[in-house]
Amino acid sequence: MVVATAIVFLVSLLLGAVGIYVGARIIVGEKDFDHAIVTALLGAIVWTVAGALVGWIPLVGPLVALIAYVGVINWRYSAEWTGAAMIALLAWLTVFAALYALSLAGVTGVEATGVPNV
Repeated sequence: MVVATAIVFLVSLLLGAVGIYVGARIIVGEKDFDHAIVTALLGAIVWTVAGALVGWIPLVGPLVALIAYVGVINWRYSAEWTGAAMIALLAWLTVFAALYALSLAGVTGVEATGVPNV
């Protein structure tokens, strides 16, 4: 069970990193996939912590978690807030499209680590 959980975590983290990589490549021209992996991991941690602290507050909690996640992208890519939000949006769209295709093929559900609520 632990091995299966670790594999699911790693695969979903890599998929989240692919989404961030695509967004960062388009918005700021960043070509370092390792940077995207670390960003996805940090983003997932920050999203989880923020969600645990304030996620229970209707509307405000999820918004704070999202702002914290975009803040990680802003910090990691120095993209300004608008650029960081665009990277996050492109990451979400990329991961959603990939997971939707995989779910249609019966491979997985529609969720990933490193990109919020996909």
